[in-house]
Amino acid sequence: MPDKTLDLAKALIARPSVTPHDHGCQDLMIERLAPLGFAVERLKFGDVDNFWAQRGAGKPLFVFAGHTDVVPTGPHEHWTGDPFHGEVRDGRLYGRGAADMKSSLAAFVTALEDFLARHPRHKGAIGLLITSDEEGAAINGTAKVVPWLGQRGITIDYCLVGEPSSETTLGDVVKIGRRGSLGGRLMVRGVQGHVAYPHLAKNPVHLLAPALAELTATEWDRGDRDFPPTSFQVSNIHAGTGAENVIPGRLELLFNFRYSPASTEESLRRRCEAILARHKLEFEIGWTVSGRPYLTRGTTLINAVRRAVRDEAGLEVKAATGGGTSDGRFIAPTGAEVVELGPLNATIHQIDEHVAVADPARLSRIYARILELLLL
Repeated sequence: MPDKTLDLAKALIARPSVTPHDHGCQDLMIERLAPLGFAVERLKFGDVDNFWAQRGAGKPLFVFAGHTDVVPTGPHEHWTGDPFHGEVRDGRLYGRGAADMKSSLAAFVTALEDFLARHPRHKGAIGLLITSDEEGAAINGTAKVVPWLGQRGITIDYCLVGEPSSETTLGDVVKIGRRGSLGGRLMVRGVQGHVAYPHLAKNPVHLLAPALAELTATEWDRGDRDFPPTSFQVSNIHAGTGAENVIPGRLELLFNFRYSPASTEESLRRRCEAILARHKLEFEIGWTVSGRPYLTRGTTLINAVRRAVRDEAGLEVKAATGGGTSDGRFIAPTGAEVVELGPLNATIHQIDEHVAVADPARLSRIYARILELLLL
């Protein structure tokens, strides 16, 4: 039997849309949406392609949100097939973006086709917010489209982001929130010198070491019922000229807090800087907030997701908030109920990324059932 969701997923994977490039993925989606009665606005910000599609003008407004861009493949020769072919092999669909998140995009479209064929006079409105800037800088995608919607008085009530949320079987986990992300670029000043004359120099690596030990051992908070404790992690450290006989004059370190609502951006900055000052370091920090924590719990949308997964997959879905950031962080502050529900995340960003060949169609049925529960 033909599987239109699988076929569309394969066609999307075949487009090498490495972030921030779309390579025609959005055209494929728009070609299918226009006959369904969606009005489409193409939105170009910088080098990023986005589109907003809407059918109807009533309330509630339900939105599918997702991204067509993918991360780089890594060495092609390490893949067992062409990463941009969308090959079906041994019951699996392989390709970059198979899980993150072109199967979800295909399921959005076919769920809408099936739902609207059965229920053309549904209540409320349906939208899609699609970007090619999620895996990259994420500044010219959803972050720009959301204010554009606000300027036009469009407010989202329910939003389902198609990020790969499932862990062991399709539909077993729904993300109901995300931790905040606070990044820091630390520069510690020392005095450069010869390794044979350490008394004439100040080694910033040695100076930072006790402070770094304290930072990594600090309990920043204990989390709460929905979020794990805040985590401090170093992602990069660099010092020196490359010569083995030179004490470096400065050190640069990149770090990140993934933080729960039990802490705030301000409290983490203050406590971190206090530890560095207590160790008498000469330092500067540049701070970057890439997302603040949000949570959707016990709402109409969550209840619809739970029932749809139960009806279509026979599972009791587990709510979680772990993982990295998603574009939900730009939508939740508008007051929308936001969840993430998508394929298994076991192989995302990996060589030979894949999903079970039946999962795109299964996901489409879950999405269509959610639409029924919310818009009928």
